[in-house]
Amino acid sequence: MKLVRFAPLLALVLPAALASPGIASAQPGHGDHHSSAVVGHVYVNDNSAGTNTIAAFDRHADGTLTAIPGSPFPAAGSGTGAGIGSQGALQESADGKYLLAVDAGSDQISVLRIGPDGALRLVSGGLVSSGGSEPVSIAVHGGLVYVANAGSGASNYTGFTLNGGGHLRPLEGSTVALPDGSGPGDVLFNGTGTSLVGVRINTSLIDSFAVGRDGRLTAAPGSPFAAQGPGPFGSEFRPTNPSQLFVSNAHGGPEAGSVSAFSVAGDGTLSSIGASPFADHQTAPCWVEITHDGRYLFTTNTASDTISRYAIETDGSLELLGSTALKTPNAGPFDERLAPDGATLWVVDATSKAISAFSVAGGSLSELASSPTPLPASSAPFGIVVT
Repeated sequence: MKLVRFAPLLALVLPAALASPGIASAQPGHGDHHSSAVVGHVYVNDNSAGTNTIAAFDRHADGTLTAIPGSPFPAAGSGTGAGIGSQGALQESADGKYLLAVDAGSDQISVLRIGPDGALRLVSGGLVSSGGSEPVSIAVHGGLVYVANAGSGASNYTGFTLNGGGHLRPLEGSTVALPDGSGPGDVLFNGTGTSLVGVRINTSLIDSFAVGRDGRLTAAPGSPFAAQGPGPFGSEFRPTNPSQLFVSNAHGGPEAGSVSAFSVAGDGTLSSIGASPFADHQTAPCWVEITHDGRYLFTTNTASDTISRYAIETDGSLELLGSTALKTPNAGPFDERLAPDGATLWVVDATSKAISAFSVAGGSLSELASSPTPLPASSAPFGIVVT
């Protein structure tokens, strides 16, 4: 990884990383006796140097995690072994059969089949070129996939098709080149797959596209759009309204973070909603997650070790409800993902190399007694999937 790409964020969190005591012990594997039923799984992209791996856990009804035997599973490509600031480095296919992982150190994407017990294995031919340099984010809608590549000389958004057998193939004519130094940090579809958005963290711009029936992109009039704060970062479309987009602004400085709200037209044009951007009074709000009912938004503040909580009004305006601190000092919260039932929020703690878990009650969060769960010591984790 080229550390300069996310220098403002890393300057805030790396001193804490060096001071962090870490977490010493791992949870037992699922071969051990556990009184609580397995209700799903949690996966994290370890971004390990050399062969990249995916950490895999059974998710129990009581909120505990236990490592799946064989975890972490090899992704075949290479990670960088260093922290990367991006959202969406690990995604689940629309049919729930596969995981797609970025291998940022080898400029590749891995496709892994999810077994009945949650174990992972690379599909045949499942390691493919990302179509650029240093892939950092993946967007999936049905059989259409886009990847954001952030490396110098080959920074872009590139499209692929994913078939039922897990085979990822480049989509001819889909690549949209980006200037060197843009620092794309997230690429994502809206719920209907008709819009695709990417953020350029380093140059504070937002790309917005209409997605054609053939999967290719048409830039919105006026795209890229100026972000409403420095360092647009984590992004999410509202699950209940595919024309509302929310983007965190991470690089405003100490206690000067915010989240922007946009209305997205059919052609991809972005318009500001209400009094956007909406301050969270924390430092480095980066990753964004929205409850399945579309009523609440959570953003992790990487340099404050907190999660800000907003209520979302019908028109998309945000009301700050407060911020919840993580138990672990200097945790460095990164990517976050809600469980399918919406009752638990799982957070990748990049600095302490762990996963934190919070019970969700409306717009309130409470860290579970069993949280956090350690990740492999060799990991530089980013990207999370919860099934």
